[in-house]
Amino acid sequence: MTGSEETPSFRLAYVPGVTPAKWVRIWNERLPDIPLTLLQVTAAEAPDALRDGAADAGLVRLPVDRTFFSAIPLYTEATVVVVPKDHLITAAEEVTLDDLADEVLFHPLDDVLDWDSPRGEPAFERPATTADAIELVAAGVGLLVVPQSLARLHHRRDLTYRTVVDAPQSSIALSWPQEATTDLVEDFIGIVRGRTVNSTRGRAQPPVEEKRKRPEKKPAAGKSAARNPRGRSGGSHGTKQGRPRKRS
Repeated sequence: MTGSEETPSFRLAYVPGVTPAKWVRIWNERLPDIPLTLLQVTAAEAPDALRDGAADAGLVRLPVDRTFFSAIPLYTEATVVVVPKDHLITAAEEVTLDDLADEVLFHPLDDVLDWDSPRGEPAFERPATTADAIELVAAGVGLLVVPQSLARLHHRRDLTYRTVVDAPQSSIALSWPQEATTDLVEDFIGIVRGRTVNSTRGRAQPPVEEKRKRPEKKPAAGKSAARNPRGRSGGSHGTKQGRPRKRS
């Protein structure tokens, strides 16, 4: 190894609401000599971070450009409406979009749900970010529909949320450029898919078939006769043992 070679590392981008801690912990246990660097990006910034090489892979929100990126869907989030704790909606455990039809619903510019606009009364303006919209909900001037992880990320003591059963949902995926499926990317794929350390991950593995096809050990000469003293083989070793023959 020359001094000009760089130490291998893995850069993982992730969007707000995603918690990569469990996967990072497993990475550090399995690959302690290869540092994993986290890069937090917005949902809109994630594709460019992967295209430009700022990150090797990313935990992103679907959809992605499948002509350029590979993606493994990981999970789909529940969608919730964020409301003040004293709002009438809190009387129910779940609500529908029809239940929100008469409410002012904010539609932030960084919204990640797949709809042109939420149902309900439009707000006087679109907040720049989800965080800004949360502040407006706390001020009592409207409600916000978001993936559950974002409601938790922006948790406040004066706010709560309820599941919206028929709202669009957001899915999280592991994504990376198709042309950059490196060994380290394969390692992280194995981790998020729950593979064990000894699972096949696409790298060269010991030839399993050879182990299975090992020839059986043949007993050493004479051992079979020792185990089977009544064998039929000729010679003195093959004489049957039993009662002595009668002399004529």
